[in-house]
Amino acid sequence: MCRRRPSAPERAVAAGTVDTGYVRISRGMALFLLAFGVWSWLLWPTFLRNILGDEQSWSNGAPTAFLWVHVVIAVVSLVLGTVIGVFGLRAYRASRDG
Repeated sequence: MCRRRPSAPERAVAAGTVDTGYVRISRGMALFLLAFGVWSWLLWPTFLRNILGDEQSWSNGAPTAFLWVHVVIAVVSLVLGTVIGVFGLRAYRASRDG
């Protein structure tokens, strides 16, 4: 039978080190992540409004592939920007507390 290779936390415990499972982010990096999240919400809604108004987005009133591709890009970017901004906010709050 094959033996399973120990995971990184298992190897750390075996080596006598402690893995707390937390990542420490500096206050400056936390502010950068937060600014990125805010920037995403300033940039992408404007981009989406411009795409919706573009004549390439519509063909006889029906949405085109051009529109769908850009809507997907904008939505994914807003979701990622939100997640990154929340990480930044949580990291900033944690840096203030401790």
